[in-house]
Amino acid sequence: VQLQASGGGLVQAGESLRLSCAASGSTVNSYSMGWFRQAPGKERVFVAAIRRSGGSTVYADSVKDRFTLSRDNAKNTVYLQMNSLRPEDTAVYYCAATRTVALARDDLYYSWGQGTLVTVSS
Repeated sequence: VQLQASGGGLVQAGESLRLSCAASGSTVNSYSMGWFRQAPGKERVFVAAIRRSGGSTVYADSVKDRFTLSRDNAKNTVYLQMNSLRPEDTAVYYCAATRTVALARDDLYYSWGQGTLVTVSS
């Protein structure tokens, strides 16, 4: 599966953005789909994931209750709705696909999008 992330940009604290991850070559519901982010000078960390089976979601504590991950099978796309953005959310965001159950482990994802930059000003 090939993934194309988009939707990043520059926003002020408290505002919202929606990231998209469009898949081609396969269907998004064939995989568990995850979002990770990498802030400048820091390691890539888990943000959220949606399970292949059942579509349940899991979030990092830092984004819980602010971010929502969803999947549109008809558009073969997953979305990350990000509300109440904070300066510490500034990072390059990556979507990725996996068939593992260990959704927070980036080393178990085998297909990655190119990343989209989110910058949140204070």
